[in-house]
Amino acid sequence: MSRSRKPRLPAESIELSIESLSHDGRGVGRVDGKAVFVDGALRGERVRCRLVAKHKKYDEGVVESVLDTSPLRVEPRCPHAGVCGGCSLQHMASEAQIDVKQQVLLDSLAHIGKVTAEEILPPLRGPHWGYRTRARLGAKFVRKKGYALVGFREKHAPYLAELTRCEVLHPVVGERLTELAELIAALEARERIPQIEVAVGDNVTALVFRNLDPLSDADTSALRAYGARTGLHVYQQPAGPDSVSLLWPEHSVLSYSLPAYDVTLNFLPADFTQVNRDINGAMIDLALALMDVQASDRVLDLFCGLGNFTLPLARRCAHVVGVEGEPSLVQRARDNAARNGISNAEFHVANLAEDVSIYPWLKQGFDKLLLDPPRSGAMEVIPAIAKLGFKRIVYVSCNTSSLWSRPA
Repeated sequence: MSRSRKPRLPAESIELSIESLSHDGRGVGRVDGKAVFVDGALRGERVRCRLVAKHKKYDEGVVESVLDTSPLRVEPRCPHAGVCGGCSLQHMASEAQIDVKQQVLLDSLAHIGKVTAEEILPPLRGPHWGYRTRARLGAKFVRKKGYALVGFREKHAPYLAELTRCEVLHPVVGERLTELAELIAALEARERIPQIEVAVGDNVTALVFRNLDPLSDADTSALRAYGARTGLHVYQQPAGPDSVSLLWPEHSVLSYSLPAYDVTLNFLPADFTQVNRDINGAMIDLALALMDVQASDRVLDLFCGLGNFTLPLARRCAHVVGVEGEPSLVQRARDNAARNGISNAEFHVANLAEDVSIYPWLKQGFDKLLLDPPRSGAMEVIPAIAKLGFKRIVYVSCNTSSLWSRPA
C-alpha cells in the first residue's frame, strides 16, 4: 500500500495581502483564491511569508517580512514571541487585541451561528502582563546539550522553546523559568519529568511536578529544599490527577477571594480555576448584573465547578443549586459553601453530557439559569432546560465553538 505524501512546500516565499484575523490570531489572506493563515501578520498588512504547511482547503505560513505595516503593530514585549507558541498576538497593541477578539466573536456569531447581537456590551478589560495564574509548563532535558528547558512549545514544532521568562505568567513563576530548568537538570529523574503544573492562589503558589517514575530520596529532598528556599509549595504527580501529593510544606491550602461577595474559595492545584483572576471577578459581576438577580430568585447553576458563580449568587438570591460532573469538585464546592457560612446553596453531581431530565433537582422550580460549560459546550442539556421557562438565562462561554450545536 502506497503512503500519501505531504504536499511539497515551495522553496520561495510568497507575497499576499491580509484581509482579516482568524479566531487564533493569525492573519488571513488568499493566493489564487485559496486561504492562507499567516502567523505574525495583521489585518491590512501586505507581507512576505514562508509556507510551513499545505492542506486541501488552506495553507499555513509564517511572516518573513512586512511590506506594508499596520498602525496597530508594536514591538513584542517578550523576546521569545516569534518562537514560543504560548502567545499569538504580542505584535499587536494590547488594547487593540481585545477589540479584534470581540470582532472575531461577532463575525463567528454572524457567519457560523447566523445570528446578530441585539446589544454589544463593552469587553471586560484587565492587566495585560503577569496575569496568568494557571499554566501547564513543558519540561525537557536535552541530553546532547546537557541542560533542561522549561516553558511552552514552539510554533509549528513539537519542541520546547528556549525561554528565560514568560511575560504573561504571574511573575512568581514567570520570572523563574531558568531557575526551574536548572532544578530539573540537577535531578536524577531529569529525563522523566515532562511537565510542571502551575497554580497561583491569593496566598500561595503551587508547582506540581509530573514524575513518570517514583522519585528517589535525593530528588524528593531536592524538590523539598527548592520549596523551602523559594516559598513555593511543591507537589508530585506520579499518575493521574488523583495521585497529586504534597512534598513541601506539610500543609498547603490554595485559595482566591471574591471580596465583593465576601467569599473565599479553596482549591487544589489540579482543580480548574479561571486563569485571569481580575477578569474572573469582573466576569462574575457582569454575569450577576445580566441575570438581574433578585432576593426572591431561585437560580440553577450548571457546570458549577468549585462554586465560582454559585457562591456569589447565593449572596444575592433566595436559593441556588449548583450542578457539576466531577464529584471531587462538587465536594470542594460544598466545603467552600460551609466555610463561607452559606446555607442557601446546594450542590449535585450529574453527567451534564447526558439527558438531565431524570434528575430530581431539575424539578425544584427555578427563575433563572447560569451555565458555564467547558469547550465541548452544553448541547446535551439544552432540550431539558428549554422546557423549564426560565425568566433569564446567562451563558458563559470559554470559546465561540462551544455555542454551536454539533451537526446531526
